[in-house]
Amino acid sequence: MVVRPQKTNFQLKVVENIQTLSVWANNPWRRYSISMIILLVGYFLGSSLGMVSAVVELMDPVAAFLSLVFLEILIALRRNFRFEKKKKFLILLLDSLRLGLFYGFFTESLKLL
Repeated sequence: MVVRPQKTNFQLKVVENIQTLSVWANNPWRRYSISMIILLVGYFLGSSLGMVSAVVELMDPVAAFLSLVFLEILIALRRNFRFEKKKKFLILLLDSLRLGLFYGFFTESLKLL
């Protein structure tokens, strides 16, 4: 027998906000503008994590491990939401964040050459 955890008020508010954002983003311009903002936030996080870990040389392996774990979590979330039609906007945001992080890491790696 599997007991389902109860829905907390915080969970309900987060789901409600994501659904409201999804309804608001029915317009393609809004959807792609939010996607671009998330991509740029991911790029900022990726490049800043690369710069911070480069300054503190002892943190390079730890930062690389944490970055890899975070990217793998984003990939696992995408697999879980792939077949749900209501979560297409969330998949777009997850992909934009992942692409921004990857691009940020890539440009930081080019600085090391």
